[in-house]
Amino acid sequence: MPDLDTPPLLLRVDASSRQQGSISRLLADAIEARWLVAHPHGRVLRRDLATHPVPHIENDTIVGYYTPPADMTPALQAATALSDELIAELKSAHTVLVASPIYNFSLPSALKAWIDQIVRIGHTFAYEDGQFRGLVHGPRAVLALAYGAAGYQGPLAAMDHLRPYLSQLLPFIGIEDVRVIAAEATTAPQVEDEVARALADVPTLWPVRPAQVALPQVLENLQ
Repeated sequence: MPDLDTPPLLLRVDASSRQQGSISRLLADAIEARWLVAHPHGRVLRRDLATHPVPHIENDTIVGYYTPPADMTPALQAATALSDELIAELKSAHTVLVASPIYNFSLPSALKAWIDQIVRIGHTFAYEDGQFRGLVHGPRAVLALAYGAAGYQGPLAAMDHLRPYLSQLLPFIGIEDVRVIAAEATTAPQVEDEVARALADVPTLWPVRPAQVALPQVLENLQ
């Protein structure tokens, strides 16, 4: 749980492989700006999974996950050190902002690698008396999602393995408050209209004054 004596922390995780022209990053920029308006003394910690990828878990990582603390060897401690670090970031956050496009109807592999490092028994979830229980208490989450095609809230809903997955995974580890800002049809000519519609929902996340994101300035990044 975040320390009440320290400034609130926004943990931002970007998964898009694109640095320029990324709609999920553009949405996350607006959400981050809005969060800073609501929390002017807040801090932002960025995890860019494209420029600094998180490695996939390996055999020793998995062994370390299921080894009692008293039995951890130096090799197993090294294999789980990154997981420890990422989980500490997650637990210290006031808000977790996950920005991701949909790739081939699912999440980017870079984001899945981060998830596999933070979803860890005894640290972010527990299994007791036949029941799972989340252990990450305190943060809320905002998902900034980008879909190349339209219809993921309609005819393509069954093919959406991004939003439902993240919306179920985060509560599984204890983050119950999950909000979504999403833009569809990002490869279509009407992309600016779709992004503007998504950005219009950003002020509702933290209804404070000033209640306006500089929408035209944000949209310049689409040019």
